[in-house]
Amino acid sequence: MPLVIGLAGTIAAGKSTVAQLLVERGAQHCDADKLVHRLYDPGTPGFARVVEAFGVEIVGPDGYIDRKVLGAKVFGKPAEMNKLTRAIGSITEAVKGVIDGWRAELGDDAVCVMEAVNLMEPGYARWCDQTWLIGVDDDIARRRLIETRGMSEEEANQRLASMVPLAVRAPGADWVYRNNGTLEELRDAVYGELDRLLAKRAAGEPLESKFPAWWAAFLEQNRERLKQTGVTIPERADAP
Repeated sequence: MPLVIGLAGTIAAGKSTVAQLLVERGAQHCDADKLVHRLYDPGTPGFARVVEAFGVEIVGPDGYIDRKVLGAKVFGKPAEMNKLTRAIGSITEAVKGVIDGWRAELGDDAVCVMEAVNLMEPGYARWCDQTWLIGVDDDIARRRLIETRGMSEEEANQRLASMVPLAVRAPGADWVYRNNGTLEELRDAVYGELDRLLAKRAAGEPLESKFPAWWAAFLEQNRERLKQTGVTIPERADAP
């Protein structure tokens, strides 16, 4: 079976940069956020449901949903975000389908990375061998959002406020890295952890993960709330 790494992180932490570094080492990569976007492309049932839920003003001149306009309606608003998740459709099936495909089609020497902002709370990381979590200090994240994404300070603060704190997720991650430094430091850290995992696999050592125990506790406390968001939740945390 390939090595499947689940990659989560807070906004502007450099999660996508970590994914690209893994791709440079030959990893297969799926950005779950982009996968989700395909679920509400024009002509899909998800498109019709999202437009019905949030109005035609979210449709841009190109006929696609303008995610910046949509984002302004949902970020920092849990009830609206739940409404969006329900309208999109089965994100759970889409993510699991990609990972199942990797496991069916790729060999033991393959490395795959499933990148997702919300990888842990919905339980998607249960299909991964390891969970990585990338964080960054708020002041650095705010500066990156303003300088590289053109956000106002108010928009940046809104996005930061909508993020799950790193400390909540950290106990369920197998590798946590706070990306406050340079690209070179990040590259060294990512490759060092990848090499450690590959060496363990080559030696026949099992890769234990902290995620299952974390998610079992999280699910126990948040099952009903997750169901309200439209996430497909198993009866038991150890269910496939």
